[in-house]
Amino acid sequence: MEEQKSKASEIEKVLKEIGDKIEELVKKGADAGMDVKEEIEKKIQELKENKTTLEEELKKGKALLEKEFNERKEVIEPKLKESKGFFKEGFKQFGLALKALFGKKS
Repeated sequence: MEEQKSKASEIEKVLKEIGDKIEELVKKGADAGMDVKEEIEKKIQELKENKTTLEEELKKGKALLEKEFNERKEVIEPKLKESKGFFKEGFKQFGLALKALFGKKS
């Protein structure tokens, strides 16, 4: 789960970099000649399309992770509750054993 969160943060970082590059290209495009300006605008459009695709993939990935987490949680949660009961019972028995062991020596 931690690895997938780091992947999501990496994608978000890439998206931010793309946004920064788009802004930089827009600024440069304002100063460029007509031919260069058209080429830059084309590149900007490509970057915007890639950004949209990456954002969609990130949303799909997050939804998939949430679904998988919830499914596993439903399976694991009853087992955790059962284990908690066993754990408490084990401590209780351990306490009784210590009491019996040390109670006889006193």
